[in-house]
Amino acid sequence: MKAALHNLGCRVNAYECEMMTERLKGAGYEIVPFEEHADVYIVNTCTVTAIADRKSRQMLHRAKELNPDAVVVACGCYVEDGRDQLLDDSKVDLLVGNGEKEEIALILERWFLDRDRNPLQKTEPPAEYPEGAGITSAGERARAFIKIEDGCNQFCSYCMIPYVRGRVRSRDEDSILAEIRRLALNGIKEVILSGIHISSYGSAHYRPGVTNRALLSLIQKADETEGIERIRLGSLEPGVMTEEFTEGLAQLRSFCPTFHLSLQSGSDTVLKRMNRTYDTALYREICGRIRGSFEDPALTTDIICGFPGESKGEFDETLSFAEEIHFSGIHVFKYSRRQGTKAAAMPDQVPNRVKTERSASLMELALKMKREYAGRRIGKKLEILFEDEPDQEELAAIGLSRNDSDSRFLMKGHSREGIECYAFADQGLHGRIEAFHGAKLLKNGALYVE
Repeated sequence: MKAALHNLGCRVNAYECEMMTERLKGAGYEIVPFEEHADVYIVNTCTVTAIADRKSRQMLHRAKELNPDAVVVACGCYVEDGRDQLLDDSKVDLLVGNGEKEEIALILERWFLDRDRNPLQKTEPPAEYPEGAGITSAGERARAFIKIEDGCNQFCSYCMIPYVRGRVRSRDEDSILAEIRRLALNGIKEVILSGIHISSYGSAHYRPGVTNRALLSLIQKADETEGIERIRLGSLEPGVMTEEFTEGLAQLRSFCPTFHLSLQSGSDTVLKRMNRTYDTALYREICGRIRGSFEDPALTTDIICGFPGESKGEFDETLSFAEEIHFSGIHVFKYSRRQGTKAAAMPDQVPNRVKTERSASLMELALKMKREYAGRRIGKKLEILFEDEPDQEELAAIGLSRNDSDSRFLMKGHSREGIECYAFADQGLHGRIEAFHGAKLLKNGALYVE
């Protein structure tokens, strides 16, 4: 039987999509591109925003259009939050929650035996991380996400994640390191340690300003893995970057100085309403510490425009702070009202027109700063790990250098946030690290090397 998978959302979802792909291959399925005819279509959904909900539904409906007789499977975060809507959706045959992804092949086997449309029972996520076999490859990619924990205990006032992912559960260090070694043996040169809230790795309670020695130890041991030439980290809370933690990272041979530090707003009053665990003074201090320890590191972030009650003055504070920090990349989000969160019930909801205007202003600034950061790479030696082969239209291979910001979406067809390096080249660059000394800045902030 043929199965096709489509992933939406974060790095953890990307990892879990790779894991489901391996489980299906092991059960005898042939994996085909999503737009091809398949017997099973699996959409790994996201629910972080209303747009994510809509994209999830669109892809589920698209699957049924591609083959009306296929089994269409919705799995992931939107299933956890929007289960009732999906139960009423005639285009969806099967629901699989976050905790059931590891058993995707068995769930499908049972479905084909008795056509039980809804094996998923709404249950609380496990208290401990359910250790599975992990993954052994990253498909066609030369870089691999490694999931090191799941869940979040922060309960930011705008966020659904603790409700759909549950509380923090950390993965066993030995299991993670064994997976990294397997990936290295299969040709992976770079790993990205990812999770829902990796700053909490190894502890049930994230403590800003206290060194997370469990996380630092894991990174140090991963750095010793033969064959792994680069290590990156997923999104971090600013408070995890203590002096001890930062200095520990700076001593590692393979650590890439790319830091995605969640900001969400540059206004202290908005940060307080968001229930964030820092203010702009601490954030500024952390960024200075990082820049003092690494040569020209990439600093990227997330910023929400139009949070409830956000005044023009508060938004102007965000613009000014973002320009002061001078990020190399910003994920810009319009605030999305998520039922069940505290922010959804807050007064003074910002009109969508205002959110759109503010996000456009911030994206304009973000592109300017991205181009300025990329421009500083010109004339310097760039060691690029190539991941995508040239295609007939662009005739370009795509890769990242050590100081370039990590891509959140790596599946073909998705947008990228990084300072990508395009090289005019023939086939054969995939999985190789090549050095370049000349580069030209493109309009989108990417670099063109040859």
